[in-house]
Amino acid sequence: MTFNSTLDSIKTYETGRPIELVVREYGIAEDAVVKLASNENPLGASPKAIEAIIKNAQNAHLYPDDSMFALKESLAKHFDVDKNTLIIGSGSDQIIEFCIHAKANEKSKILMAKTTFAMYEVYAKAVGAEVVRTKSHEHNLTEFLESYKQHKPEILFLCIPNNPLGECLDSKETFEFLKQVDKNCLIVIDGAYQEYAKAKDLSKAIQPKELINTFPNAIYLGTFSKAYGLGGMRVGYGIANAEIIQALSKLRPPFNITTPSLAAAIAALEDKEHIKKSVENNLAQMPLFENFAKENGFDFTPSYTNFITYYFKAPLDSTKVADYLLQKGMIIRNLASYGLNAIRITIGTKEQNEKFFALFNTYLNQK
Repeated sequence: MTFNSTLDSIKTYETGRPIELVVREYGIAEDAVVKLASNENPLGASPKAIEAIIKNAQNAHLYPDDSMFALKESLAKHFDVDKNTLIIGSGSDQIIEFCIHAKANEKSKILMAKTTFAMYEVYAKAVGAEVVRTKSHEHNLTEFLESYKQHKPEILFLCIPNNPLGECLDSKETFEFLKQVDKNCLIVIDGAYQEYAKAKDLSKAIQPKELINTFPNAIYLGTFSKAYGLGGMRVGYGIANAEIIQALSKLRPPFNITTPSLAAAIAALEDKEHIKKSVENNLAQMPLFENFAKENGFDFTPSYTNFITYYFKAPLDSTKVADYLLQKGMIIRNLASYGLNAIRITIGTKEQNEKFFALFNTYLNQK
């Protein structure tokens, strides 16, 4: 059977290995496995969100409210924007797909950082668009401007903060750069980790209302999968001017968000105490990872997310490190697929992090 030739250049996206797989392959008890690979909230979902899921699961036989009125109302209030500026997706990556399908084709160019969220490229190549990357792994606005002027892309992706590396552009510098972008270029600001960034440093905060009022060609993406602890419920959102939202809505399949997911997102958004605890845990534990890297001579990217990236030098090999930890029931993310001798570790609870340090120390002492 033949398939669309655009698939030939696409690599399958690698997710963090599930706990169930480690249990099956290595015979480790499920409660002994620690997953620090997919940047999930180690504190879990808000108890209020869990309660909402259980309550609304009773209506599983009914289609959800396709207008998503209640969630849009909550998000509009949270960000002080109009409901007409919102679109809801099955994770923010579905909205990334909408953006590319709405704007790009085989004649288009799409600009992004050298190392950033892999799905930008996957969706770009799916429509036959040319992917243009900057030279530096991390976001460099000077390089972005040079590449923008040279290639005149139809879409520009900025991941603020950046996944999988963790660095974060300054909001004022970002806005100055965006003033030089043509109004027909769709600017996509991926703010999946903004809750962590703005808690650490307000100069990194991207305010969706200010963004879309200043740049009518921009869309802000957010998600409930990270700080809100609802990765399993798959809810993301986009905030943009009505013209962009109307275009993207033509691509949204009906009932793309389940009833329990909608209810969970609303409850999670309202539980500000749970978000506060989640962010505080991250801020408290992050320095331990930085100190561990310094003690062992690893380079790392100062992170504005809920993960940290360690870079290794030979003979230390990221694949061997990740495999060793996996066999011990510790799941982290190997970044070899990005061409990096590096690993990415989600910041967990104090107990989870101590287990990571102990296992990694054991590995290092064997060398």
